[in-house]
Amino acid sequence: MSLIGVLFAVLVILGGNMIEGGHPSALLDLPAFMIVIGGTIGAAMTQFPFSVIGASMKRFKWLISPLRTDLRAQSELLQELAGNARRNGMLALEGMLDQIQDPFLRKGIQMMVDGYEKEKIHEVLENEIEFEHEDIEQTVKFYEAMGGYCPTMGIVGAVFGLIHAMGLLDAPDKLGGAIAVAFIATIYGVSAANLIFLPFGNRYKAFAHQIRHYKEMTLTGIMCIMDGESQQRLQISLSPYTGEDGNEKEKG
Repeated sequence: MSLIGVLFAVLVILGGNMIEGGHPSALLDLPAFMIVIGGTIGAAMTQFPFSVIGASMKRFKWLISPLRTDLRAQSELLQELAGNARRNGMLALEGMLDQIQDPFLRKGIQMMVDGYEKEKIHEVLENEIEFEHEDIEQTVKFYEAMGGYCPTMGIVGAVFGLIHAMGLLDAPDKLGGAIAVAFIATIYGVSAANLIFLPFGNRYKAFAHQIRHYKEMTLTGIMCIMDGESQQRLQISLSPYTGEDGNEKEKG
């Protein structure tokens, strides 16, 4: 829905402008676009290393095809793993590794099969959650930074436009149009900040929360399996994450 929201906002704004008698072509100005967007990207590149910028570009696909984390399916898989481990022992889980698509869960189960202590498994997986969360937070800060720089670059573009307009004082017939073009940069700066960069940054915050929630549930399940808990007890432990009724009838 991220890009759909941007498109909707742009169409509504342009529609309002046309109702007032304006024309979309009047808002097109390449120099203003270069100053605002180019200046914003340049400022962000100055603040962040290329590793953060590269990671942010790779995560752009999340805005087109949002992440899907099926908490209930993960809970059911964890319950299945718990039942198998309880019946046949931890080593029996090795035969189920191929059916586990989630790398985080597969890593935890592999460590269990390899005989790592519970505290070590928890430490490794908890650190992975924290590091990934911090990494996504850098993407959030990248977009928030651009959202902060963009309006300022719009003012810079407007000032440049007004400087050009002042040179046309001896040509009154051109002065009005030059001043209007000068303010297009301000429109670009404010619009890009509030319709693109800041909303995208907040969207990535939601993704970070979603991923952390999913992995913390998975970690809770792994720890319960290590403790030898039954499927019913595991379901109760995971119910706050999934929103399921933790008092369902025990499976098998």
